[in-house]
Amino acid sequence: MEEQKIQEKYMKEAIRQAKKAGEAGDVPIGCVIVYEGKIIARGYNKRNQQKSALGHAEISAIRKASKKLGDWRLEECTMYVTLEPCPMCAGAIVQARIPEVVVGAMNPKAGCAGSIINLLQMQQLNHQVRLQTGILEEDCQKLLKDFFKELRRQQKLKKEKPAGGAQKTEAADHVR
Repeated sequence: MEEQKIQEKYMKEAIRQAKKAGEAGDVPIGCVIVYEGKIIARGYNKRNQQKSALGHAEISAIRKASKKLGDWRLEECTMYVTLEPCPMCAGAIVQARIPEVVVGAMNPKAGCAGSIINLLQMQQLNHQVRLQTGILEEDCQKLLKDFFKELRRQQKLKKEKPAGGAQKTEAADHVR
C-alpha cells in the first residue's frame, strides 16, 4: 500500500506538468523522473510551442535528468508519465536505461508500452524496463478527454463564424 501512495504522489506531479502543457495549448502530457526519492526532472508536452515532433514530455525530462546527473544513463531512476509513451519516447527510455516506468493512462492509438507493442520489455533489446500502469488512470484520462472536448468545441465555433468576421478579429488581435 505504501508503494501505491508514493506512485500516486509522483503521478500527481506529472499531472501538474500535463496541465501546464494544456494551458499552453499542447496536448496535456506530463512526466517526472525520480532519483533517490527526489524529483530531478520535469517535462511536459511542447510540440506546438517548439514546433517540433521531438517536444514530448519524456524527451524533455530525460534531457534534464541526464544533465542533472551528468550521465546519459539513468539507471537508478523511475519515470512517471501521464500517458503511455509513443515509439520515440519508449525508444529513448530504453536508450537511457531507465529501469522503471509508471504510466497513468494507456494510449491505444500510439502506445508502445503494451497497447500496440511493448518496446519497453522486448527481450530482443539490450535493456528491459519494469512497467506499472493505471496509476491515477482516471485523472490522466480525464485531463486528455477534457482537452480534446474543448478543442473540438473551439473548432466548431471557428467553423460557425462568418469568414469576414473572423478576419476582422484576427486583424484586431494582431494590432494589440
